[in-house]
Amino acid sequence: MEELKKPEISNTEKEHGFISKNLDLVSRNIAKACERAGRDKADVTLIAVSKTKPVSMLMEAYRHGCRQFGENKVQELSQKYEEMPKDIQWHMIGHLQRNKVKYVVGKAALIHSVDSLKLAEEISREAVKKQLEVSILIEVNIANEESKYGVALSDAEKLIRGAALLPNIHIQGLMAIAPYVEDPEENRHYFTLLKQLSVDIKQKNIDNVNMNVLSMGMTGDYLTAIEEGATHVRVGTGIFGERHYPFQDI
Repeated sequence: MEELKKPEISNTEKEHGFISKNLDLVSRNIAKACERAGRDKADVTLIAVSKTKPVSMLMEAYRHGCRQFGENKVQELSQKYEEMPKDIQWHMIGHLQRNKVKYVVGKAALIHSVDSLKLAEEISREAVKKQLEVSILIEVNIANEESKYGVALSDAEKLIRGAALLPNIHIQGLMAIAPYVEDPEENRHYFTLLKQLSVDIKQKNIDNVNMNVLSMGMTGDYLTAIEEGATHVRVGTGIFGERHYPFQDI
């Protein structure tokens, strides 16, 4: 059984052939999860989470067909945006401070981590200033973990309704980071909750709110997330191997 194999890791950063192999493995695993769930594989977007990894490694993934990359830090996203091909779609998936919004707007195709009205307002102001339209997701702290960002499940609709009124931003769906667990089955309940919230919000037909994107699932649990309706999965270690943390954010 191939699924959830431990990713291959190169001994040197000069030889990145394992990245292509890991991308192929993840792609096959996504296809199998979609088949189990009766879904079309085309409805699931793989985001290669490239935080802390050098451009040389990202470029191997790019040459292998990857065009969706996710970054947690504003500095990394900004730097890699400038250095890499412009047909890439960048995803801001980490916590975003209001004073750093100006560095992301215009670079990120989708901001996953909007967890307060004040942050949404700052994104809107910057979008208006730059005459851009910005797509965002509302981040939900689905397990009420103190160590995680995100709006509480019970407060999500209020935030969505408030943010939807702001100019130049468009709510495309929801995002969550489930707890770290050894057994991905332990997170199925949380993925089900987020999917149900998405369905509930969609049924309310709120202006400027789409629920087309459900960003949930990472290396350890992305297959379970797909089975429960994820449209975007964020896989880092499963593609690029273990991480080092040389970057300091700006």
